[in-house]
Amino acid sequence: MTSLPLPGPVAGTTFGTTALDPHVETRQRSIDVVRGVVMVLMALDHVRDYVSELRFPPEDLSRASAALFATRWLTHFCAPAFFLLAGIGVGLMLRRRAPRDVSRFLVARGLWLVVLELVVTAIGWRFSLELIPFFALVLWALGWSMIVLAVLLHLPRPLLAVVAVVAIAGHNLLDGVDAQALGALAPLWHVLHQPGFAVPGVLLIAYPLVPWFAVMTLGMLMAPLFGWDAARRRRVLLWGGALALLAFVVLRALGGYGDPGPWSLQRSPALTVASFLNVRKYPPSLLFLLMTLGPTCLALVAAERAQGRVASWLAVYGRVPLFYYTLHIVVAHLLAMLLSVAQGNGFRPISIMTDPAAVAPSHGLALPGVYLTWLVVVLLLYHPCRWFGRLKSRRDWWWLRYA
Repeated sequence: MTSLPLPGPVAGTTFGTTALDPHVETRQRSIDVVRGVVMVLMALDHVRDYVSELRFPPEDLSRASAALFATRWLTHFCAPAFFLLAGIGVGLMLRRRAPRDVSRFLVARGLWLVVLELVVTAIGWRFSLELIPFFALVLWALGWSMIVLAVLLHLPRPLLAVVAVVAIAGHNLLDGVDAQALGALAPLWHVLHQPGFAVPGVLLIAYPLVPWFAVMTLGMLMAPLFGWDAARRRRVLLWGGALALLAFVVLRALGGYGDPGPWSLQRSPALTVASFLNVRKYPPSLLFLLMTLGPTCLALVAAERAQGRVASWLAVYGRVPLFYYTLHIVVAHLLAMLLSVAQGNGFRPISIMTDPAAVAPSHGLALPGVYLTWLVVVLLLYHPCRWFGRLKSRRDWWWLRYA
């Protein structure tokens, strides 16, 4: 969701690359294309929240259809890709700037993302200045992960690799630890691992830092791949992605370690597949990360060879992920309010976060309507994103590094 621009011969170019090196440009574009894909998918999830007529989680397979679950499942790739690509950006930044300078930038960028989460995007979600309770969502985790990485990047790379692997592969061993049993340390445990109110009625943590910071760290460790020759880089990414997917299938089939919820036979073959894929996101289990990061690696390979209008269109969104993220919330919310008017429920905010029960029973669309609204949101954002991307490429204003 956040790109990390570097100073370079072409001001404002993502990661500080230039058009003088076509191989570097291809690698940069592949990252933008993959990020664009996940930005577009992310909007589907939030549009569904605002305009769906259904009032239950798509993961509830006792009520959900396979199509509804698939709509939600497709968006599971977004957050892991955000964190991985942000980490790759940090690693590429370290090729051009001193670690101390990168650390300072990450702390400033991280704190800005936390403010955006708790104040700016919160207004977009609610269309209200009543910000309490604060919701600590993906920008919160991205911001604090950057701050953690500002410290970790000074460690030796082998030690960093151990930290990342242990946090990703081993954090499910801590699933049995309940915050309420930790007394005064309960708020810290909510911040680190268990979703819930770190401050009752005030701060709700939806994205604990473990293992998200480790995914960003893994991305930073992967950045040297983008300095290799194309064939070698693609081979490593292909093998890495394939092995992650194989590990997911084997561990999930065995039904042992890696996710707290077992899969089971359902009332239809499609829903049985859904059950197999229905792994925990909050916090992301080992199986969730294997299931999503594997295809992300494969997508990076495919994106290097992606040409044509669709790839260029996706790259427009991928170059300005934070701008897109902030704006898409407002656009989706406004369209939901217009739908409310059309259905006779008045022009009023749709309180999907603070008070879902207050949404009018007649509000909402069936799944085809959700997809149509999603398409409208994405298309409406194209020209603003293209304008902002061109602004970033033309201007070297300091604040654009944080936008």
